[in-house]
Amino acid sequence: MKRIYLDYAAATPLDPRVLQIMMPWLTTEFGNPSSLHYWGQQARAAVQKAREQVAHCLRVSAEELIFTSGGTEADNLAIRGYLRANHPEGGHIITTAVEHQAVLHTFSALAQEGYTVTILPVNNAGCVDADDVRKALRKDTVLISCMYANNETGMIQPIADIGNIARDHHIIFHVDAVQAFGYLPVYPQTDHIDLLSICSHKIYGPKGMGTLYIRKGIEISSEAYGGPQEHHLRAGTENVAGIVGFGAAAAILEKERQQRYDQARRLKKYMYETLSMNSAVFHLNGEWEHSLPNILDFSISGIDNAVLLIALDMQGVGVSAGSACEAGAVEPSHVLKAMGLPEKWTHSSVRVSFGAETTMEDVTEAVEIINRTVTDMLGKEEDHG
Repeated sequence: MKRIYLDYAAATPLDPRVLQIMMPWLTTEFGNPSSLHYWGQQARAAVQKAREQVAHCLRVSAEELIFTSGGTEADNLAIRGYLRANHPEGGHIITTAVEHQAVLHTFSALAQEGYTVTILPVNNAGCVDADDVRKALRKDTVLISCMYANNETGMIQPIADIGNIARDHHIIFHVDAVQAFGYLPVYPQTDHIDLLSICSHKIYGPKGMGTLYIRKGIEISSEAYGGPQEHHLRAGTENVAGIVGFGAAAAILEKERQQRYDQARRLKKYMYETLSMNSAVFHLNGEWEHSLPNILDFSISGIDNAVLLIALDMQGVGVSAGSACEAGAVEPSHVLKAMGLPEKWTHSSVRVSFGAETTMEDVTEAVEIINRTVTDMLGKEEDHG
């Protein structure tokens, strides 16, 4: 059976070119970057090269980056690390209702620790209004955290506007750019971003690797005690092969980002227009404009998304019910609930995401399978009723 993978927002395959560059560091090049001998210094040089590759992609200094285990750790270190170092006594912090759970759960924990939390609403498209951010500011506001683009709907937030607001009021601005980094030019200095999280497995690099950008001059505190690795913020021997892979993937991305963007946009446009022809059945979540080119989220009234995903998987089509981090959750998408969708839509959402390997033939076949499966399932529901 032919299999069509349409869940690239959850994970991308490791680029063969990246694997080739990683291989020596998984085999013959085994030195510890903290060692002073030849093998150690070779590893240290490889880590530094990768740091410079990622930094060049972000247009920042390599000294402003530290490597983490992924986007979740980067988010936690950015938010909790900044507050521990600068406002341990508490303060007012702001985020939005559609953030990744790595941010929302962190804010929830901080609320229990005495911080005052404001979670801003979004409009029906899933975007926060920059004016709402401005209105939410208080004299004791110390941090704003907002994702660059949503991992479920692909909607792009007004990051530049929020960055200007934060800068004008001398408030630290953190951005989770995990989904956006692979398709949009993400430049922290241009958008006045102080802390930025990205990860490797969304851009055809290895899993288990992330990066946190910390603008020069910002103090971050770590809870990991040990050696001086990663500017004393992440003790422990570095994952040299993973770091090398992340750097290689970032260097390739910089050359191929526009090509990937254009290809994904064409595929999304076809699926969007095809499903829109049956608007009585398919409800498209978010908007075509101001969204990532590779993510399309829709709901089907009267169908449980878990049942649909299993039915599609049995026919070789792999899609998602939303964030991969929420697999198995029985609750409806918090993103769609925040967008004000009726319950019949929030329980039946499906996220399709395209990648570099996706062809128009794949998408055409997948649309046919989705349409056929949904028609069959709705027919059975009517027969049962």
